[in-house]
Amino acid sequence: MTRTLGICSKKLFVVVVSLFLGAAAISASSAQERRAPQTAGVDKTKMGPYRALAQLALAASQKGDNATAAQLGQILERTWDKAEDYGGDTALSKTNHALFDQIDKAMDTFITLLVEHATSAPDPAKVRAAYNAYIEKLKLAD
Repeated sequence: MTRTLGICSKKLFVVVVSLFLGAAAISASSAQERRAPQTAGVDKTKMGPYRALAQLALAASQKGDNATAAQLGQILERTWDKAEDYGGDTALSKTNHALFDQIDKAMDTFITLLVEHATSAPDPAKVRAAYNAYIEKLKLAD
């Protein structure tokens, strides 16, 4: 009797663990499906190009290529302003002005650190913090 009980509990344990692992695999695969599609590492979302330019600027800054980081920062700002401030009826400044202001301020903080240090190294911790704040704000608009 005790032996039969032990075998049943082992089988039950295996079934429960299998169900748990199956559920985990399903949830992991569905989480991967929710990722935005990409082309050449750029999200095909409205905010994807801005995120990609910011990533490139951050990478240049981290490598010590401050002139390129500043250049990419300027390109990011001009592209953002042209599309999201003056870009017509679908521009974020028209569809959600409060969110536009939040993102614009976060972007300006990030870009200012890069542009002001085109010939010298900015504080890496400040650049990373400004970048992270900007990326979090961009997520709100995706």
